[in-house]
Amino acid sequence: MTPASKARAGWMTLFTLAWLAIWTVQLTPVQLLLPLQLDTSDGDWISGVVSSGLVLGVGGLAGVVAGPAAGALSDRAPAGRHRRRPWALAGVWLTAICLFACGGAEGAWAVGAAWVGVSIGVAVASAAFTALIADQLPASQRGAASAAVGSSQAVGIVLGVGLVVLLGLGIRDGYTLLAVVIAVAGTVAALLLPDPAVAMPVLERARRRPLASLRDRDFAWMLSGRLVTNIGNALGTALLLFFLLHGLHQPSATAQDNLLLLIVVYTVFVVIASVATGIRSDRTGERRRLTVAATLVQAASGVVIVLVPTFEATLVAAALMGLGYGAFSTVGLAFAADLLPTEEDHGRDLGVVYVTAALGQLVGPVLGAGLVALTGGFWLVFAAAAVLSVAGGILTAFARHPVRRL
Repeated sequence: MTPASKARAGWMTLFTLAWLAIWTVQLTPVQLLLPLQLDTSDGDWISGVVSSGLVLGVGGLAGVVAGPAAGALSDRAPAGRHRRRPWALAGVWLTAICLFACGGAEGAWAVGAAWVGVSIGVAVASAAFTALIADQLPASQRGAASAAVGSSQAVGIVLGVGLVVLLGLGIRDGYTLLAVVIAVAGTVAALLLPDPAVAMPVLERARRRPLASLRDRDFAWMLSGRLVTNIGNALGTALLLFFLLHGLHQPSATAQDNLLLLIVVYTVFVVIASVATGIRSDRTGERRRLTVAATLVQAASGVVIVLVPTFEATLVAAALMGLGYGAFSTVGLAFAADLLPTEEDHGRDLGVVYVTAALGQLVGPVLGAGLVALTGGFWLVFAAAAVLSVAGGILTAFARHPVRRL
């Protein structure tokens, strides 16, 4: 049953803290630490791009499996037990341990193994925290909660990359800092966010078919659109440091500083779009139209870089990507929560929704690395990002908007 009472400011603060920590420790390595760790010499730089793409791809695959599995298991907690908190804590601490291991790893195989552990931990924690949106919030607050998720994603990148770059931290120290962030902030949020114990088990859940939600027409269309749009976003963002280093031929120190500037621009517009569209979607209930429009704005960012491959144009593209993805991640998540087909399986189904983002992180870098190897440059990467963003909007448009439940 849909919760009737609204969450208070304290709930939203803790929820935002959890997601800020999750995004910080997940995206800082993706944007900065892993590319630096796996980068190779200028004469063979494409092999570094390919190694980075494969490591991120394998990690994404691990998250694809772990997220829905953790969500489904948390849905089936026995009577008298908490459903989400144990999984949130387990994911948080697995992430922290594997981040520390990642800092001491050398070579693509060792880095990849540690990153798989990070990806599994992040997926488990994310599934637990995401389920709270449907568990505890009425429809009129889901846009606001989704805005917290979306804006925390952008702020998390700035926080993580900014601390590493401005403090001059090396790779090992950078990973250690991230491990401390997720261990402290994630634990506090998991322990203080409410998670009422299960009053009585729902026996028929055990007889439900796995992923039965995929047979729901509108939920399936929404998932396919979300997946394709996330691949487009990953193509446009995952290889930015390599693009600055080897596409625009900037020195390493300059590229790191400019990456931080791009991320700041991206963040500002993500936060603006997240807050504005989250509030608007809560007031109007019109989530599908805003979600589709957001994919078109995201597509424009790739077009800009293809047409004008300069750093100044990349700044403009970062602003467009922030506007588009900020709106998409916020309203799209609220739209997904509205479309959940079975109220008894919130954790499982929102775990599947999370998987679409993880799959984007899997397919995007691998596809991007392949396109770079094919062309010896980056133009096809950004062209594909634009095409996939438009395709994601078209797929999302096929999902019928549900009748709003207050």
